[in-house]
Amino acid sequence: MNNLAVTPAFKLLVLCADDFALSAQVSEAIAQLAAAQRISATSAMVLSPRWAEDAACLKELRGQIDVGLHLDWTSDFAIDKGHGRSLGQTMLRSVLPEALGGLKFNAVKAQIERQLDAFESVWQAPPDHIDGHQHVQQFGTIRQALLQVMSSRYAGRQPYLRVSRPPQGQADFKGRVMAAWGSQTLKREAAVQRIPTSPALSGIYDLFDEDLHYADLMDVWLSQVPEATLLMCHPGLPASTGGQRGDHAYARVAEWQHLSSEHFVQQLWHHQVRLVRGASLFP
Repeated sequence: MNNLAVTPAFKLLVLCADDFALSAQVSEAIAQLAAAQRISATSAMVLSPRWAEDAACLKELRGQIDVGLHLDWTSDFAIDKGHGRSLGQTMLRSVLPEALGGLKFNAVKAQIERQLDAFESVWQAPPDHIDGHQHVQQFGTIRQALLQVMSSRYAGRQPYLRVSRPPQGQADFKGRVMAAWGSQTLKREAAVQRIPTSPALSGIYDLFDEDLHYADLMDVWLSQVPEATLLMCHPGLPASTGGQRGDHAYARVAEWQHLSSEHFVQQLWHHQVRLVRGASLFP
């Protein structure tokens, strides 16, 4: 990206902005970064009432970035739809048997189909990739239902799946918990069904710690992560532009400011990184 020359020296990474359609400020920040070639993918929250309206600002970028589904079981949107629960409840219910209050497999399948329908009805194409809000794509029953739906729905060319497992050397407590909840199983079961997956996920940090400097974190990630790592980000415009819905607004603004800056461009050059679509890395 950023008109970097394509040479063997460059390390190819995917930078994906999550939570598109969470709010007008989040969608606008992501659209700006995509148009400036500062990200190479985004994931959409299609349960948001903003999805259809906000998707219009991505359509001119079709084919230039990956646009995927941010599968949702834990946001306010999901709770409002009736199937959502808190993260802790969703994690627990995803591993419990149905008889003990666990998620009902057929109901989960139907909800996944509905979210895919909502994505495709607006985007007029299948998602380039599928991941999950708070990494629900890896959880027990949701994982099993998702793989079954993908196998039958996309028998030709499969979207790629995000595996929420940090690369070696970046597994802090949060990263270890994410990885423990189904990452290895998701990768193994997807491979059996020939569904492509991203090998590792970076960009993980404490979004509520205002003492952290995002530019410094990005410097470490770009220098350490191996080729084909997927980095996630959560940018958003400042609240002064009209308010934001959602948590960690400070982190969203800090990410947007850095990714929009020339400092970020210099970091890409310094670490010999080129941002590319995951569709080209995970065939």
